Amino acid sequence: MSEIKEFKTESKRLLDLMINSIYTNKEIFLRELISNASDAIDKYHYMSLTNDKYEKRNDYKIKIAVDKENRMISIEDNGIGMTYDDLVQHLGTIANSGSLEFMKKLEESENKKEDIDIIGQFGVGFYSAFMVGKKVVVESRSPDASTGYRFTSTGEDTYEIEECERDKVGTLIKVYLREDSEEASYSSFLEEWTIKSLVKKYSDYVRYPITMEVSKSKPKLDAEGKEIEGEREEYQEEETLNSMIPLWKKNKKDVTKEQLNEFYKNKFYDMQDPIVSTLVNVDGNISYQALLYIPHDAPYGLYSDKYEKGLQLYSKGVFIQDKCKELLPDYLKFVKGLVDSADLSLNISREILQQNKQLELIAKNVEKKILSELSSLMKDDFSKYVEFFNTYGTHLKYGIYADYGMKKDMIKDLLIYKTLNSDKEITLKQYKEEMKEGQKVIYYASGKTKEAVLAMPQMDIMKEKGYNVLVLTDDIDEFALMMMKDYDGVEFKSIASSDIDILSEEDKKKISDLKESKKSLFDKMKEILKDDVSEVRLSERLVSSPVCLVSGEGLTLEMERVLQENPENKDVKASRILEINPHHELFKAIEKVYEEDEESLSKYAHLLYNQALLIEGMPIKDPVAFSKDMCDLMIKAAK
Repeated sequence: MSEIKEFKTESKRLLDLMINSIYTNKEIFLRELISNASDAIDKYHYMSLTNDKYEKRNDYKIKIAVDKENRMISIEDNGIGMTYDDLVQHLGTIANSGSLEFMKKLEESENKKEDIDIIGQFGVGFYSAFMVGKKVVVESRSPDASTGYRFTSTGEDTYEIEECERDKVGTLIKVYLREDSEEASYSSFLEEWTIKSLVKKYSDYVRYPITMEVSKSKPKLDAEGKEIEGEREEYQEEETLNSMIPLWKKNKKDVTKEQLNEFYKNKFYDMQDPIVSTLVNVDGNISYQALLYIPHDAPYGLYSDKYEKGLQLYSKGVFIQDKCKELLPDYLKFVKGLVDSADLSLNISREILQQNKQLELIAKNVEKKILSELSSLMKDDFSKYVEFFNTYGTHLKYGIYADYGMKKDMIKDLLIYKTLNSDKEITLKQYKEEMKEGQKVIYYASGKTKEAVLAMPQMDIMKEKGYNVLVLTDDIDEFALMMMKDYDGVEFKSIASSDIDILSEEDKKKISDLKESKKSLFDKMKEILKDDVSEVRLSERLVSSPVCLVSGEGLTLEMERVLQENPENKDVKASRILEINPHHELFKAIEKVYEEDEESLSKYAHLLYNQALLIEGMPIKDPVAFSKDMCDLMIKAAK
């Protein structure tokens, strides 16, 4: 005798969502039903270990079958099964509060489709069958019941439950597919290759075999058992579609580096071994396994705005999301891999997943593990670490600069630099340990190449005094150091900043006296160049070069260049100070011009300023005027 029952109000609303297809990813129905089947087997196995009433078995499996004639796909398990009350409770009522909460948010939203971006997370289970099915039939028998029960529904207001003949424990779900439309081709779910690919994609690591009768062919034989050339015969054979035990579920000591690398190359379609590969297995407040890889070469499109970061996310071996961006910080977006946790509270909306505190905890642990692996690589194989840094070092520097330097202490010891004294990269720790006696700051210089940096006039005094200088050639370099402020209490100082303190007290006194005696000259030059510089002064740093530009407090000239590459920052400027070498013959020539021909001083001042710009690799504001001034002075000198 059958009984017609009405769905609970919440269930009606969820069914309406399924049927009206706000899901764009309809294929996840198979994953959901397989996951439910796996859970049912888990429950039976647990009961068999704790209750003698349940038969102990080792033949667990999930079987998929297709009936093209009736447009039906079925999923059958030999798990715990359901009683009459179970069917009412699990299929007639929403058991997951996350699903209910999701629906409330959806109904409050003004633009339902745009705001939610459904991806099909856990939380809908059985109801997902109505995304593709016009009718769903469930036949189930519990070991606690003397008969089986059949649940039938078209996803409307009611469902029917009746007794049925079922001689084995477990559940069989039959999904009768909808007719094809312009929006969706439901018939594709009847194709063998579609089912195989969906199982491989979503359920490859379900711990129980997922089987299906598949079509195969073999050579046709004649009466004597010999192959008939060019003829084959078709036959059906049960095949296991999933691999069941994922690499990351194995004991860490049983997994070799070669196996990790081979998995990476197959999973992420790379020809080369990764620079770093590691298996993580964590048991604690939250348990998870992870495979983490750093590719040898930068992933395609890494520097594009469209590049999507993230690790693959699994729960109990079931694929949930391809690129879960919440698992990686932006500065580690080049990392590939996956995370599998049975503890995640996964629901059907992306927003709920993002707010998951457990996911945040996993992300923090993953970040620390990646940095720890890089630290070990630096210690164990520095040349290989240099190879990594040449490819991805800019990202680590970005990690220091981002979020107002919150992660600088985590990353600072992973930075390496070429220096004035050596082409071999060194760490900040090494620089500090090798500082000259009495040296109070870490010196650095910025430019497009090391050659350009070494040619800077400001480098003269550093070479003469024997100070080492960090060579910065990445646009982000100075910004990262500015955010760090210091390394273990030692401040960073650009050799192009205005307040370099290198000379002896005796030399400073000589320069100071000379500055005082030539004050009127420099005041005049400052007045001439008032639109370009904030000060003109004698230099304490130049040795052989006649002139240079340095910056005041705040932005350096290199930072100005980087910022101005963005059209929105065209007006950003560093404070410019023109320094003249008091020991150079050119300074004596300027003194003579000032004393004998003050009218020519303007041309000399502008020539010096433009020369300093050229040395810095910066553009001249008025090349025509520069050329004219130079020609005028050359003609005058020749007379």
